[in-house]
Amino acid sequence: RWYLHRRLALAIVARTGTSPRRLVAGFMLACALLIMWMSNTAATLMMMPIGIAVLSLMSAPAGGVSTSGQAAGSEAHGLGVALMLGIAYAGSIGGVATLIGTPPNAVLAAMSDQLLNVEMSFARWLTFGLPVSVVMLVACWTFLCLVLFRLPGAPLAAAARVIDAERAKLGSWHPAERVTALVFALAAFAWIFRAPKQIGAITIPGIQSLLPQVGDATIAIAAALVLFLWPTRDQRGVRTRVLDWTHARSIPWDILVLFGGGLSLASAFESSGLTMWLGGELAVLAGYPDLLIIAAVAATFVFVTEITSNTATATLGLPVMAALGPSVGIEPLALMTAAAMGSSMAFMLPVATPPNAIVFGTGYIKPGEMSRAGFFLNLMAILVVTVAVAAIFR
Repeated sequence: RWYLHRRLALAIVARTGTSPRRLVAGFMLACALLIMWMSNTAATLMMMPIGIAVLSLMSAPAGGVSTSGQAAGSEAHGLGVALMLGIAYAGSIGGVATLIGTPPNAVLAAMSDQLLNVEMSFARWLTFGLPVSVVMLVACWTFLCLVLFRLPGAPLAAAARVIDAERAKLGSWHPAERVTALVFALAAFAWIFRAPKQIGAITIPGIQSLLPQVGDATIAIAAALVLFLWPTRDQRGVRTRVLDWTHARSIPWDILVLFGGGLSLASAFESSGLTMWLGGELAVLAGYPDLLIIAAVAATFVFVTEITSNTATATLGLPVMAALGPSVGIEPLALMTAAAMGSSMAFMLPVATPPNAIVFGTGYIKPGEMSRAGFFLNLMAILVVTVAVAAIFR
């Protein structure tokens, strides 16, 4: 509502530099950081027009790209594809980092509590997801900019002009932006330090040391209440609140219904005995190496998500992973984590994720280009997720 996310994204892009390589890195970093906390569709829709504005000036001699006929067209095309794919892929990769970044993570948290009686807190998932997200982001940038398209490193004057113009449109900070930034920072801090932290021989008290009943949901509700109650004025000077129901009702509340259905499904797995039956049927896999089973789980969810909703895939698949774990002698949470992460790593097809579909619709990318780049990154995701899960649950 107050364009804080746009201001932060433009600041990141401006600071990373305006050479083709740095430009792609800046857009990917900004997109990933936003999607750690907000909808990947909204973040992609916000970043894409800025990227298109930069690319639209690349054919001009002042743009900074080589102007020698075919070479200029090749470089501009390479930058266009790399930038659009970078935005789309960062939209999937960034969501893996936090528990609220993408629906499969939240599905995992709910089902691990219900099926395994294991709490997956925001801070705990951060230690799982953030390293995977960082490694995948670096791998994606390296592949797009240094391997697939080999983008040049010279600065682009046109890019700097576009970014500066977009930042100028935002003007000075609105008081509501400052309040939103402060509440957001405090909520993130509270999520991370909700439980006590042990660092060597030192124990850092957490919020639960004073308020034992506080959970991640408590913190989220408290932050929302502050925003609903904090008075401010809009751009026309009309009294309002930092957050009102007009804007809050645009949140995809239907996801909560889907989560509820998933929890009901998980409960049905348990009460009907289906979990026990699946465990017996899947016991034939017990002789295979743990690493191979984890890789197979990650690969299955990565490629299935290419043609299905990641939320639906996680909702249907995680109870099966909970049953598979004991049958093959692997901690169920390890397989559920591999499945949840794999559900967010579909890069090949436009229909795989909303960010893929959005950038494909720009016309900068051909289906073959997305499939070729996406297939390599799917394989990279399987490798990274497998190694990460094996290391975390060793």
